[in-house]
Amino acid sequence: MSYVPSTPLSLVTTVFRRIFPQVNHEINYWKKRANQIPNKELRTQALSSIASKKFHCQGGAVFSLLAGDKWKEAVRFIVAYQTISDYLDNLCDRSTSLNPNDFKQLHLSAEDALQPENQPRNYYKLREDQDDGNYLYELVVTCQQTISMIHSVEKIKVQLIKLEDMYSSLQVHKHVRVEERVPRLTHWYEENNRIPTLSWYEFAAATGSTLGIFCLVSYALSGKMSNQLASNIYEGYFPYIQGLHILLDYFIDQNEDLDEGDLNFCSFYPNNEKMIERFSFFIQQADKRVEFLPNPQFHKMVCHGLVGLYLGDIKVKSIKNGNKMAKELLKISGYPARFFQINTRMYYKLNGNGKVV
Repeated sequence: MSYVPSTPLSLVTTVFRRIFPQVNHEINYWKKRANQIPNKELRTQALSSIASKKFHCQGGAVFSLLAGDKWKEAVRFIVAYQTISDYLDNLCDRSTSLNPNDFKQLHLSAEDALQPENQPRNYYKLREDQDDGNYLYELVVTCQQTISMIHSVEKIKVQLIKLEDMYSSLQVHKHVRVEERVPRLTHWYEENNRIPTLSWYEFAAATGSTLGIFCLVSYALSGKMSNQLASNIYEGYFPYIQGLHILLDYFIDQNEDLDEGDLNFCSFYPNNEKMIERFSFFIQQADKRVEFLPNPQFHKMVCHGLVGLYLGDIKVKSIKNGNKMAKELLKISGYPARFFQINTRMYYKLNGNGKVV
């Protein structure tokens, strides 16, 4: 499948007919493996992450369309890597542990997954729950097998490791003790940020997405990778598309995070007007950056589609002034965002689920 859709209708049609069935096939396998985990706590968190975050795999698998004839291999990688991310997020977020060293140890699996030369290790070394029946090990090896297929892997290695390192660092900083979170994140921003157009919480949001990794791997699987393209993909997705992705995610989760006492980056905007202004800025900057990529229309659809995707979530209605903000953002994003919003609502209505997770 070497065709890359360039219109919202063709993208949705291809995704529903080809991509989602393959995603379901992969997810069903990992669900079966998760059920076999001996340790009760690890089994619970693995199954919970699959059940509540399946949508992450479905959304990420859109990038497999860039892999040409290797699209099934891309789906396999994307589902496995996203499953690692979601599983680790559960282990850190819902854990009794607040040990940053434990979180770092767990996230070595995400690093190893991108480097086939790395030998998998004991990622549970610093926590009580240990026996996962090689579940995380198998996820890592599955990703490594796909990366090993890429002849031009050296051309994307620097960008992959940068994105993974920032992602893992974010997960460590935001899951420690409540009083340590903002100081750690602001210090991290001051040490590493080279993007003066972003606040510390926008920078943090931009590091929390896996979309750049999926784009790099999918293009590389197609055999059309170059050093310049790898650089353009990195610049195209980080920070603006990735930042928009995670800020939208936080936007719809505001009430839940408030109830549970979780850190929400959208809460740091002084008001809704400023939030809309900044979201609009992210969209505009993303549109400019993706002009340097092959299939620019596809990447613009991803960007604007994210807006529709998240604003199609039923949770928007429960947010103070949520519908008003959604209306303004959809107006800024135009037809593709509206198209994806309508289709998102229809999809979840038909599947008996009114939310993006």
